[in-house]
Amino acid sequence: MKRARILLDGMVHAAVGEQGRLRLSDGRLVDPEAVTWLPPVEPRTIFALGLNYADHAKELAFKAPETPLVFLKGPNTITGHRASTRRPAGATFMHYECELAVVIGRTARDVPRDRAYEVVAGYSVANDYAIRDYLENYYRPNLRVKNRDGCTPLGPWLVDAADVPDPMNLTLRTLVNGRVMQEGSTRDMIFDVPHLIAYLSSIMTLSPGDVILTGTPEGLANVGPGDIVTTEIEGVGSLVNHIVADI
Repeated sequence: MKRARILLDGMVHAAVGEQGRLRLSDGRLVDPEAVTWLPPVEPRTIFALGLNYADHAKELAFKAPETPLVFLKGPNTITGHRASTRRPAGATFMHYECELAVVIGRTARDVPRDRAYEVVAGYSVANDYAIRDYLENYYRPNLRVKNRDGCTPLGPWLVDAADVPDPMNLTLRTLVNGRVMQEGSTRDMIFDVPHLIAYLSSIMTLSPGDVILTGTPEGLANVGPGDIVTTEIEGVGSLVNHIVADI
């Protein structure tokens, strides 16, 4: 099932996808264009992976990491489908990052790798923008690179885990103004989803609503005000975002 959170007439509603429309929790059927899309989950802790695709690490002239490179993001960074993201005034290089988002569905500690999928509620699409100008260390992005308000669109859907039978074999693509700029597959992750869940849960307790952003493949390019950026993941969704200038 594809689940969403939307804003309609000043009220937040849970919704599910139904034949190209949205079925609200109160039974109404509405058009996707008639609502404001919210992130499909209200994230608790957001874990983000750096250099989790070997081709992306090579693209940046880095050796592939031997352990997961994890940093945290605040919930202020998350915005919804069709929302706008600001490019800071004076920035010379801002790029998209199409990422599979893994949403935790139950409290989990010390999860064995072979049971990792049992704690997953579902999957979504993320676009974790980075401001390259502010990057001091690719291994540990600093606050200005990855924690700006609204810098990480998420959605449109939370797709139930049962409906994504093989999350480690999904095609990812990014289009800028309709042109394909990035394409890869989740099978090329250095640390796959079970590894990440086992690793993170060995350090701290994972809770329902936690989100793991699993990294991006090669193919990054600069984007600016007026660009429409679409990040797509096979079987999970197509997430649209608009770049606007900072005021």
